[in-house]
Amino acid sequence: MTNPTSNTVSTVTLAIGGHDPSGGAGIQADSEAIVALGGYASSAITCLTIQDSCNVQQLIPVKPRVVIAQAEAVLADLPVSTIKIGLIGSATVAHELAQLLKKHPDIPVVLDPVLAAGGGTPLTSDKLHQTLLQELLPLTYLLTPNSQEARTLTSATNLDSCAKILLQHGCQHLLITGTHEEHNEVINHLYGPKGVINHWQWPRLPGEYHGSGCTLAAAIATLLAQGQSLTKAVYNAQAFAWQSLAHAHRLGQGQALPDRLYKLRQQPA
Repeated sequence: MTNPTSNTVSTVTLAIGGHDPSGGAGIQADSEAIVALGGYASSAITCLTIQDSCNVQQLIPVKPRVVIAQAEAVLADLPVSTIKIGLIGSATVAHELAQLLKKHPDIPVVLDPVLAAGGGTPLTSDKLHQTLLQELLPLTYLLTPNSQEARTLTSATNLDSCAKILLQHGCQHLLITGTHEEHNEVINHLYGPKGVINHWQWPRLPGEYHGSGCTLAAAIATLLAQGQSLTKAVYNAQAFAWQSLAHAHRLGQGQALPDRLYKLRQQPA
């Protein structure tokens, strides 16, 4: 039986990443951001984790063929407009994802290179770093590392140098976020092939937040799917992420959990 056509057509974003049982990061964070911004969230799970708002205790990768089968099922059935990739889990999964993306060159990819948990636990290996740089970056429309991730991937210290190296690896655009820098404000820089396209300064919020990078990257992917230009999507996604953090839940014993659905709660019943 065919379902009746909905009166409201949502753009579809495929989120590929890990599951976080605390709900602060990972696929749940992606899905909430996508839905809050009016998109339709589909997903493929790369790994399970045992974690809370403090740190990751264990990462359990999903078999590569299962990861790809999930994504292929979605891509064959739904009109996916953008793909957002977060925690990958293993170099083998990264390689298989690259082969999958080559079959869908018209779908923009937003890649958030999750290298470590908020509590500091490493979530990648040197082999995964190399696979990400050599195989996934040439297929990426926008890479969204924080400053620590940019330095880890490139071994450079100056962020402009990091950007140059990452762009040389093939990603079309790059957003380096400055939450880990020692500035009174958070300064985020958007780069393209010719250098800095734009930069934005945001008031620094107190404390630490679980899943801020997931929120930002998923929001950008959603807004790109809706037809916004890169610069507009990046700006609006930053504003959305900042508000999500400003309204964050302080429920656990570690980092605050972003409230990505804050706008929906404010709407009259």
